[in-house]
Amino acid sequence: MHIPDGILPASVCITGYAATGGFTWYSLRQINRDPNPQESIPKASLLTAAFFVASWIHIPIPPTSVHLILNGLLGTMLGYYAFPAILIGLFFQAVMFQHGGLSTLGVNATMFGVPALLAYHLFQLRLLFDKDNRVVTGIFAFIGGAGGLGIATLLFFALVITNIPATIDASAEKMAIYGLVLAHIPLMVIEGAFTTAVALFLKQVKPELLES
Repeated sequence: MHIPDGILPASVCITGYAATGGFTWYSLRQINRDPNPQESIPKASLLTAAFFVASWIHIPIPPTSVHLILNGLLGTMLGYYAFPAILIGLFFQAVMFQHGGLSTLGVNATMFGVPALLAYHLFQLRLLFDKDNRVVTGIFAFIGGAGGLGIATLLFFALVITNIPATIDASAEKMAIYGLVLAHIPLMVIEGAFTTAVALFLKQVKPELLES
């Protein structure tokens, strides 16, 4: 679901870089408000690596296939560390494997990173209930994991469908976009379930990792 080079006009790419700069600054500012911001760096590094390799795990959903994104997982587990983690992961994906592109790095970072931050806040809604309850933790972890990908998919759809290049067959491209978006619905369930499993495992063995 990465947007490659050559799809979006320069104005959108520039806006994407500006938005990414703003969200990175805001995230780092929130991180620095933590009494010990270095404490979560190992966890952030581990999940950045997981995000980096996730794009190689393809799941066939006829008539296409999709790959794991895990931005909802990063948001749920990392909080404000998620945005810079996703930005770093996307940079190395673009440079090393040509997933996405450098001109669209800002757009992709915003497209995946902002939903990750929203996933974090969705997961924190569990504090309004009983944060020590495993069922409550599991429900909001699923919402965060699935919701992060769902919001990113909607942003992807809006960006691509409104910027189809005039040099290609618009009707065929729209059908491909609709099919790709629909294919991400079952992936939302998979990533939501995976995020739930990770959250419940951490709650059992090291619950402090779920506290931000």
